[in-house]
Amino acid sequence: MTTTTETLQTMNMLEAINHTLHAEMGRDERVMVFGEDVGINGGVFRATEGLLDRFGSERVVDTPLAEGVIAGAAVGLAAAGMVPVPEIQFLGFSYQAFHQIAGQIARLRYRTRSRFDVPITIRSPFGGGVRTPELHSESLAAQYANIPGLKIVLPSSAADAKGLLATAIRDPNPVLFLEPLRGYRMIKDDVPTDEHLVPFGQARTVAEGSDVAIITWSFQVELSRRAAKLLTDEGISVKVLDLRTLVPLDTESIVEAVETCGRVVVVQEAPETNGFASEVIATINDEAFYSLEAPVQRVSGYDTPYPVGMLEDFFVPDVDRICDAVRRVAGMVT
Repeated sequence: MTTTTETLQTMNMLEAINHTLHAEMGRDERVMVFGEDVGINGGVFRATEGLLDRFGSERVVDTPLAEGVIAGAAVGLAAAGMVPVPEIQFLGFSYQAFHQIAGQIARLRYRTRSRFDVPITIRSPFGGGVRTPELHSESLAAQYANIPGLKIVLPSSAADAKGLLATAIRDPNPVLFLEPLRGYRMIKDDVPTDEHLVPFGQARTVAEGSDVAIITWSFQVELSRRAAKLLTDEGISVKVLDLRTLVPLDTESIVEAVETCGRVVVVQEAPETNGFASEVIATINDEAFYSLEAPVQRVSGYDTPYPVGMLEDFFVPDVDRICDAVRRVAGMVT
């Protein structure tokens, strides 16, 4: 992690993202922001507020409601030497852009034998707990992690939102930057006000522990941190590891967590089948199997379409479900 000053300011995650977009657009005149409602309205959550007034309509562009057009435009802009930062208003809408993301953005460098850089950062919010309509809350990171050529980044703190977003925008390769809806205003911490870069592929230890390791990402980090605090009162020492990025994956930190604790719970918000938790467990089996003292437990959403708002709390993982999984893997319950 690179920080040029110790000056800190308390921000929520949304403020940190907006702060970073202002800073990166000011630093590099090639950076463009575009998407649905990002200009005049400043974004549906105000993540892009103030950018249009400061940088003008040639660098901050309101697009039609056409996600394929948004992603496709990013390809042409990147090939022409710009640094596009398109916003897909909600990650569930990205199905409409899947061909452009998987078939164009992720493959452009490979297809052209590195003739073109692909400095595209696709920002998109996702996640439950805020009572959104259908196709707004889906957690689709694992589907995109299965596309070679894309980096997948999921901040869980305001400071990481700034540091990871700045790194993403400066990366010459395409990045899918996924922002937790519940974290926008609920997560607040101290953020460096000057240049702050967090490298990809380096997990963050959120809580130290020696009995059970919880491995997770995005807003599930916050829930896991709360669970770890409660379980301390029961005499269970819980380590919480925030992966930060799924691609690249910090295998070394995962192995270290398994070797330290011997017992592991992996928490994801996506449905259980073929979620990224499965990849984490496969990595543990490949790299640290003989350090396990019990089978790895998963806490996930369910294998159903995302439910309506009144049922949402039964679908997404919560502190109680995480605590129950830790107790099971620790042998306290069956």
